[in-house]
Formats: sequence, C-alpha cells, structure tokens
Amino acid sequence: MKMEQSTVPAILLALGVAIAGLLIGNGFARGRSADRFVTVKGVAERDVQADLAIWPLRVVAADNDLTVAHAKLQTSVQKIMQFLASQKIDTTQATLANFQVSDAFTNQYGGSDRAPTRYVIHQTIVVRSNDPATVLAASQHVAELVNSGVVLSSGGEYGNGGPTFVFTGLNKLKPAMIGEATARAREAAAKFATDSRSELGGIRQASQGVFEILPRDQAQGITEESQVAKTVRVVSTVDYFLKN
Repeated sequence: MKMEQSTVPAILLALGVAIAGLLIGNGFARGRSADRFVTVKGVAERDVQADLAIWPLRVVAADNDLTVAHAKLQTSVQKIMQFLASQKIDTTQATLANFQVSDAFTNQYGGSDRAPTRYVIHQTIVVRSNDPATVLAASQHVAELVNSGVVLSSGGEYGNGGPTFVFTGLNKLKPAMIGEATARAREAAAKFATDSRSELGGIRQASQGVFEILPRDQAQGITEESQVAKTVRVVSTVDYFLKN
C-alpha cells in the first residue's frame, strides 16, 4: 500500500517533466523558425537630364591706376554680357557678385619687392539658366572671350569656374523608384525561397536607402556636377521571413 502511494507521485512528476520538456522544445522550434529570414537588395535607376545650369564667370582686371583698372573691368563685363547674348543665353538671369579690390602696396607680407601692378579687381558674373544644353554649348566657346581681351580666373568659391548642372526633379521620382526597388527586392527573396525549398513570409525589416545622383558616364575625373546627363539610383534593403 505504501509502495503504491509513493509510486503515483513519481509517475505524475515524470509526466510533468516530459510535458514541460515537450512544450519547451516546441517553443524553441517556433523561435528558431521565426528567426529564419533572408536579406535582399533591390535597385532602381533612372536616366535624367539636368534642368538647371549655374555658370560663374570670374573676371579680372589690373592696373596701377584704380580708375583705369575699374574701367577695364567694366569693359570685360560688357563683353561677357554680349558673348552670353550671342550664345542665346538670357542675360537677365546673369547677376554680378563678389566684387573685390586688392592693393599690392598694402600687402604687409610683400617685403621690399612690390608687385609690378598695384590694383587688381575681381568680379564674378553668375549665369543661372533653365536651359543647361545651351549653357554647355556656350561654355565650349569661352575662348572667344579670351581672344577679345577678357581675363578670366578659375578657382575660388565656385570651384573650377565651369558650369554646374543640377537636377531638381528628384522628389517626383522617389515614389515610383522606391516601389520598383522594393519589387525587385521581393523578386530576389522569392527566388531565394524557391531555391532553398522555403516559403516566403512577410517583411521582417526594411531600409529604403539613400538616393544618389551619379554621372551618367562614370569614369575617373568626371563629376556629376559637370554632366548634363545623370543617373538617379536608390537601393532598398529588405529582410523577409522564410517558412518551412
């Protein structure tokens, strides 16, 4: 009788341990199944054309007489405006900026040797146009200004002085490109699921990525800003769950 009383609790304890182990095992199985996922990337690209051109023309004039130097500068500015008009660029969109005068005789670091020309005047004519192709064509004839006696200076706050071409329509492209990149990511995930004999589940995590505007012709020394033709690219990264 006593033996029967001690056996029953032992059997119940064993059953409890077995059931708990089964439940824990199933829990681990479910957890490991939920952790199965694949990470894929989807790419979308568009070829676009710049719709804005900004062209800084930095002109220089020098003379020992400040009045004469300024007159030379004004003559050069007039020649530049005439050149722009001859190239069918709207000169009403050209503005004058960054007028600077330097006096070599006031240079305290120049020592006893003075520069041969005392006054040097700089001014920048900034051309802004919604016709980048016309600006590009005009920039290829800038030697005509040099031949007419205009002294141009590169560098400064406007880089190398050539035109900068800008694409301003990115926001209009974003919704469609994000949708396309996401669709391509799902195609890649579905292919992976098929190859691994799994079933594609829902999205675990997604990252849209950053939109890039790249030069159409990607080669060493070619920058995006110097090209009218550009490529817009976005890469979406998505994690998909995999089911057995």
